Amino acid sequence: MEQTDVVLRVLSFESRRQTEMEALISKQGACPTVVASMREIPFDENPAALQFLRSLRDGDVDVVVFLTGVGARALRTAISTECPDDEFVTLLERCLIVTRGPKPGVVLREWGLGVDAQADEPNTWREVVTALCGLEAVAGQTIAVQEYGIANDAFYQALRDGGARVLPVPVYRWCLPDDRRPLESGIRRTVEGGFDVLLFTSANQLSNVLEIAESLGLSAEWRQAAKECVIGSVGPTASEALRQAGLQVDVEPKKPKMGPLVRETLAEAISRIQQP
Repeated sequence: MEQTDVVLRVLSFESRRQTEMEALISKQGACPTVVASMREIPFDENPAALQFLRSLRDGDVDVVVFLTGVGARALRTAISTECPDDEFVTLLERCLIVTRGPKPGVVLREWGLGVDAQADEPNTWREVVTALCGLEAVAGQTIAVQEYGIANDAFYQALRDGGARVLPVPVYRWCLPDDRRPLESGIRRTVEGGFDVLLFTSANQLSNVLEIAESLGLSAEWRQAAKECVIGSVGPTASEALRQAGLQVDVEPKKPKMGPLVRETLAEAISRIQQP
């Protein structure tokens, strides 16, 4: 980012990688505020995961789609009392395996499994469908999908329209953080004009921000204040959620990563400030 006397005030809602996000923002010479907006909670009881296991054992699953690395590990844990790790790996070896991005592939390779296809960037459900079609793994196939937080109805409908049977496998859900005070403070400070830039790295973050803003009686005020900020979105899924909420997306990096998101959004904010 170009040298400037302006110190941008940046609010990020990143939860899992807060320290890394703070460092990325600080490296650009900006003032970071990073507040957790959500937390992952594994299901205590997971009948869907056990049904997935039964279907694997019966040979009724043709393709398994892993959407997240965390979810892959959570799925393995969810069935661990019913299925030894080596059996689970053997069962998966019978299926085609597709991943949404590189992180699930890292986990699978740790287990000694290969990946038949990885969706291209920006790693949305649309690229997953393209990867499946490239393997001719849609029509007439039973596709198990390891979910992450919220079921993607559009993704499932696209698979069904292509002639697939879909077996959703939820392994965790997104909830509000245990301590909501930092998030509440971030929302209030946004309303007060305390930030120049807002950064979103998932659609679920926005959902929780809107929920908390509503609980504070600041929904309309927060939306209006957000429109005065430069908003950066990590990728198409988050961007779609923002637009559906009536918010503009000023920057969406070509590479859906935190580094490009921070650099490009802050550069855009500086360029606007420097405009005559």
